[in-house]
Amino acid sequence: MANLKEVRNRIKSVSSTQQITKAMKMVSAAKLKRATNAIVQLRPYANKLKDLLANLSASLEDNSSPFLVDREPNKVLIIVVSSNRGLAGAFNSNVIKTANNLISSKYSNQFNAGNVSIIAIGKKSQEFYERRKYKVIGNNNDLYLDLNFTNTSKITESIMDGFLKGEYDRVELVYNQFKNAAMQILVSEQLIPVPKSAPQKESKASQIDYILEPSQEEIVEQLIPKNIKIQLYKAVLDSNASEHGARMTAMDKATENAGELLKSLKLSYNQARQAAITTELTEIVSGAAALAGN
Repeated sequence: MANLKEVRNRIKSVSSTQQITKAMKMVSAAKLKRATNAIVQLRPYANKLKDLLANLSASLEDNSSPFLVDREPNKVLIIVVSSNRGLAGAFNSNVIKTANNLISSKYSNQFNAGNVSIIAIGKKSQEFYERRKYKVIGNNNDLYLDLNFTNTSKITESIMDGFLKGEYDRVELVYNQFKNAAMQILVSEQLIPVPKSAPQKESKASQIDYILEPSQEEIVEQLIPKNIKIQLYKAVLDSNASEHGARMTAMDKATENAGELLKSLKLSYNQARQAAITTELTEIVSGAAALAGN
């Protein structure tokens, strides 16, 4: 059994850790509220814009916009949205694992040919792929310091420009979609070229007859770049909210585990103290008996 000093030091150490995890949980809860408000406000607009564009572009020819042209995916760009910090459970490892699975299952030939590039949004994914010598483009870790549509659009514009120049033929997006504080859904979706939705006979949305001015082609040409920017911005906001939710959940669990460990350590401390007292009493009784015998 450990001596009293060792157990006391462990109790002090675990108590300090518990205070830190509790504080981190409270900080994440406050940040989660702001991040949740941002994504909840944007998501209906982003989804409606995506549906509207799919409805309009379904009847257009591919040559009406370069972002509708579905080329042979010889060169692929994967956008991996993670966080700058850890201590969020499996948040970062899951999104990296999803991106790796996408590469190995869908783009293994392109990867073997050296035609898979990575844009990492977040320090964790940036460091992971740079250590493994992937073709990582740029550094976007500062985005979370001032997360807004303007800064995110700069990344999107460089991606669209690369697509137009033929630097890559397909752009895939991998991120954590925010469901609630305890649940994040891993999403892998095609960003460019913009996927078309085939009209469904049962769908009322596909039967909507819009009145367009000036023309369907001109409106779609303006909407497509805007939609791409909005979809990437939504993904980053989703990931940001998911990160704070995952960290809050992880720190809450860590605080509970520290409490359980403290109970165990205090029990061990009391047992060690009782054993020490019993030993001292035994020695005193034995000494008194020896003196009485003499």
